[in-house]
Amino acid sequence: MKITVARGSLDDVKTQAIILAFCEGEKTLSGPAAEIDKKSGGLLSDVIKSGDFEAKPSQVLVIYAGGFKPAKRIALAGLGKRSELNLEKIRRAFAKAMQHLRGLKIKEAATAFDADLLPDKKEKVVAAMAEGAGLGLYQYTPYKTVKQDDLKNFLQLEIVARPADYSWIQDVVQKTNIITDAVCFARDLVSAPANEMTPGILAAHAQKLAKKKNVACRVLEKGKMKALGMNALLGVAAGSHQPPKLIILEYTGGKKGEAPIALVGKGLTFDSGGISIKPAEKMDEMKTDMAGGAAVLAAIKAAADLKLPVNIVGLVPATENMSGGGALKPGDILKSFSGRTIEVLNTDAEGRLILADALSYALKYKPEAIIDIATLTGACVVALGEEVAGMLGTDDRMIKEIGEAARATGELVWELPLWEHYHDLIKSDIADYKNTAGRMGGAITGAAFLSKFVGESPWVHLDIAGPSWTTKDRGYIPRGATGVPVRLLVEYLRQYSARKQHVH
Repeated sequence: MKITVARGSLDDVKTQAIILAFCEGEKTLSGPAAEIDKKSGGLLSDVIKSGDFEAKPSQVLVIYAGGFKPAKRIALAGLGKRSELNLEKIRRAFAKAMQHLRGLKIKEAATAFDADLLPDKKEKVVAAMAEGAGLGLYQYTPYKTVKQDDLKNFLQLEIVARPADYSWIQDVVQKTNIITDAVCFARDLVSAPANEMTPGILAAHAQKLAKKKNVACRVLEKGKMKALGMNALLGVAAGSHQPPKLIILEYTGGKKGEAPIALVGKGLTFDSGGISIKPAEKMDEMKTDMAGGAAVLAAIKAAADLKLPVNIVGLVPATENMSGGGALKPGDILKSFSGRTIEVLNTDAEGRLILADALSYALKYKPEAIIDIATLTGACVVALGEEVAGMLGTDDRMIKEIGEAARATGELVWELPLWEHYHDLIKSDIADYKNTAGRMGGAITGAAFLSKFVGESPWVHLDIAGPSWTTKDRGYIPRGATGVPVRLLVEYLRQYSARKQHVH
């Protein structure tokens, strides 16, 4: 779907439907709604007075405009009480309105920016409208062959701007389209079945991104990894017939030689648990164990398209975790790329093994900071639920900045402690570390393990096991792959580059 911006007035636009947002309990109309009400002979005022539409959060009512010519339908979208209004409610309201119109087989709609909504955040309001509309309509349909004609596709949303507002709204919408495209790209990668998203196919997607300006891609193959001593990654890959790949994407938007931000994403394209096999129930969802890797690819895609003035290196260790004659066994000891040895107590704690080698490799770039993103532990989902990512790290400023980016985007994180006594729990009797400390505090001990491979670099770990996939529709996040935390990462990179420009 395309989101475009046009100069003019909403009451002059010829379209199938117009969307207007309302706050709950307000009888006096303002902004675009007041203009449409006047032109339609008080139609909207009548509906509001009747009580048929209360403007509760995400409530949608479509009315037929009768003699009001440019648009046949008006979709009223509820934002809830003005005193409780935030960007998330705007995103959800526009997603719901667009989904409702798609259900009516509408192909195009128009809306306008209402300057009275959060007047001190006008650019963020426009971005939220575009994000909600763009992300809420996502569908994953490449494998649908039966009744294909029934698939409803929305073609265009036009945001109508007064001439004075046109250029800044156009700028915001262009940037937002880039970000929503990147989120949908990540959702596509995560939604793909594991037979169609092998390590090799994931690497091919990364190589395609290298066609973009200032992006380069290298893929380390099994032989090269063996020569480098990446035995933790190779150990996990040993049970699979699919060759592992270490995907390296470099985006140079900043000055030459400037230290990059390293993004490291877990790329388990299928996780059976290996010899420590998972239960059969819901094992099909383990195709999503590469959501961290998908987020890294998508964040670099967005950074390149936004031309962010920052250097980024993205590392995605990609493999399957299968059981087979050559597979890793509980009790095996691996010597990692860092030289440190790891006792494998549970082959289903494999994400931290492949990340250990990728994090150590990231240190070659002398990064300004490292962020790793991984569907690491079920324990994190138990602790925080399905909508919040766990955040742990070694750098308070980075933790604060990522927290700010999370609040701005609605991709929520919560910090968990990484105190010294947790580190004692991953010490092995016969190797340097063991790959699991058992059930208690599992999200924290998983992060404590990763911290052993990041050297002195400022580092933050995001455990996205909960929010990377949803089993129910959540506003602008339809059921399935969510694309979390692409928007958070892009916001962090935008703020980071803005702070750097400011310092210089």
